[in-house]
Amino acid sequence: MPMPPLEIDRTSPVPIYFQLGRRLEEAIDRGELVPGERLPTEIELAEALDISRPTIRRAIEELVSKGLLTRKRGVGTRVTDVQVRRRVALTSLFDDLAAAGRQPQTRVLRFDRDCVDRHAARMLGLPATERLVHCERLRLADGVPLALLRNWLPPRFADLTVEALGSRSLYRMMAEWNGRPAVAKQRITAKAATPAQARLLDIGQHTPLISMQRTSFDSTGATVEYSDNLYRADHYAIEVTVFNR
Repeated sequence: MPMPPLEIDRTSPVPIYFQLGRRLEEAIDRGELVPGERLPTEIELAEALDISRPTIRRAIEELVSKGLLTRKRGVGTRVTDVQVRRRVALTSLFDDLAAAGRQPQTRVLRFDRDCVDRHAARMLGLPATERLVHCERLRLADGVPLALLRNWLPPRFADLTVEALGSRSLYRMMAEWNGRPAVAKQRITAKAATPAQARLLDIGQHTPLISMQRTSFDSTGATVEYSDNLYRADHYAIEVTVFNR
């Protein structure tokens, strides 16, 4: 597959290595560079783009550190697909996997329309004894366990079914009740996998996991979801772009 165009703005204050890294990353996201594909050598890229080899090398090293590229002596630089990379945005993991060309699969571990959970109710702004809709799911990507998803929803979503949860995006279903999340507060930490979590995710006990708690609100400001999710750190990464103000 030929290399996609890699346009560099030499008048921009953004460093050239950063621009090149972003162009390559975008090409990977769009599928213009596919897993296993070999990139041109540093010399070839430097000549084609009229950029110095140290600048090329730094851009590539940035993507290697992100897990997007791998470098091996005698093999060269290739596109890898080790992690599901997810930018901070209010989207569902199901939709993100599908958009990335991965095959999302879901195993519903628990579904309860009459769940009483004081902490979840407090996060949803409801009375402690409110009956909540609760589901726990194991999400896989191309058959590999990726995440444990635990969601608590207000009673307005009581028409959800196990069958639908096993095959569809939760956020898309919530939209059918005019409850698609529009904004959310999110907290990201790390924790060690318990024995039960390790078995489900096919990892060793105490393996580090990415832990994410989210409280979501619809376009009217009503709280529509509280989630407490766990992701395999070896297959999942969260990306944030920051700017100097």
